[in-house]
Amino acid sequence: MVDFKNAEELLALCGQQGQRISDVMKRRECDLGETSMEQICSRMQQVWEIMRQSALTPLKTPVKSVGGLIGGEARRLRLHQNQGKSICGTVLGDGITYAMAVLEVNASMGVIVAAPTAGSAGIVPGLLLALQRAFQFSDEQMTDALFHAGAIGYLAMRNATVAGAVGGCQAEVGVASAMAAAAAVELMGGEPQQSLDAAATVLMNMLGLVCDPVGGLVEYPCQNRNAAGVANALIAAELALSGIHQMIPFDEMLDTMYQVGKRIPYELRETALGGCAASPSGCRFCH
Repeated sequence: MVDFKNAEELLALCGQQGQRISDVMKRRECDLGETSMEQICSRMQQVWEIMRQSALTPLKTPVKSVGGLIGGEARRLRLHQNQGKSICGTVLGDGITYAMAVLEVNASMGVIVAAPTAGSAGIVPGLLLALQRAFQFSDEQMTDALFHAGAIGYLAMRNATVAGAVGGCQAEVGVASAMAAAAAVELMGGEPQQSLDAAATVLMNMLGLVCDPVGGLVEYPCQNRNAAGVANALIAAELALSGIHQMIPFDEMLDTMYQVGKRIPYELRETALGGCAASPSGCRFCH
């Protein structure tokens, strides 16, 4: 049976078999689920379709969040792009637009894919959809990228945390951005080591990010941080693809993130007792 406990073992499997991270993850899912490759790929295609719809629907039909703190931001970004005023470029501009759209769907009780959490659900589809639009990747290639992202998320859940209440927003947006960055590297032709370098870079750059949702709602500043997560993932992927190697391996960076998260005060770990949630304006908006 194919399985791995950490990134070091994952890299070893890739080297032994001459396979990509997505290939190893697909084999693992088949073995653990005792099911066929066709079945798991079909399920992942359903995941991809849900991601796509949650990213595209608010661009046509903006939705207001249950808490009333967000709604319509993604459409504003798209209109800004269409007017030729974007300063981010196509991939980043699309990525942050899609990411913010997914958070609107989540906050209005729509259907999303937690990747790895609801509060960080916009980052993986945001970046991957932007890359598909820019480089015309097939849906099959995108589902492979999701298997790759899943491998990174699995390692984070097994060896650290993806919960804001445990490790702060670095564990939610940070891990989601690591998943997106690593998958983007493979999608663009990078090697497994480069993917893990990108994931490590993201965690390093987002180390210590607190979780401070205004009113205790997964709306604000969560939506903005999903957009920032896409940018961070894109930067990390670019660094890795250029051949810049990270000194600290992903396994060590993951452990570092976990240790830092446990030291973040509880007021800054999803309790809405500190940070943005405790600001005068934050308190006023949530009454």
